[in-house]
Amino acid sequence: MATIGETTGQLSLRDPDVRLMARVREDDPSAFQELVEKYHHRLINVLCHLVGNQEEAEDLAQEVFLRVYRSRKKYRARAKFSTWLFTIANNLALNSLRQRKRKPVVPLNVRDSGPLGPRPAEQLVRDPDYHPGGRLAREELADVIQRALDTLNERQRLAVLLNKFEEMNYAEIAKVMNLSTKAIKSLLSRARMNLRAALKDYIFMDGEIVPDVPEGQD
Repeated sequence: MATIGETTGQLSLRDPDVRLMARVREDDPSAFQELVEKYHHRLINVLCHLVGNQEEAEDLAQEVFLRVYRSRKKYRARAKFSTWLFTIANNLALNSLRQRKRKPVVPLNVRDSGPLGPRPAEQLVRDPDYHPGGRLAREELADVIQRALDTLNERQRLAVLLNKFEEMNYAEIAKVMNLSTKAIKSLLSRARMNLRAALKDYIFMDGEIVPDVPEGQD
């Protein structure tokens, strides 16, 4: 995450994607294409989990990149590029869900890996051949994980996706979701408790429960 007063030039030293976006700002088409290729599938995967529809996720991903390109001349890095990108994606997904005015159903196929490796649900599985009390059919394990993920509300699910799939830290997730770091710690703590309760016999959940801490001590 960027520190207070850090400039675009300083950020570019640590984040190659900020350097790419600086080239996009200067109308370098190859730089924009490189960013699209790097993040396109990652955006679709996260958006699909948020809105529950592959086609809609693809449309939203296109809209994200359209907004990135349209705002290129005004771009000034205030955080990692990926943080800025997923902030745009989250805002678009929330707007889409508000327009629907209904809770989305999130279909997950835990037997299908994403383009960048296992999906977040798959990363929860300790060992597909390890089943307490006997061999658990893979289809049954998929159902167990699906039910567990369904216990998470939308904000918990997004926090888990960004933490596990995009490997964002608390501060970066807080910026994407426009919440405090304390709130993100609480969201992930409750999500882990829910997932542990549902999957305690089948999976390994890394990380301990994080107690709430006063603001300013994050």
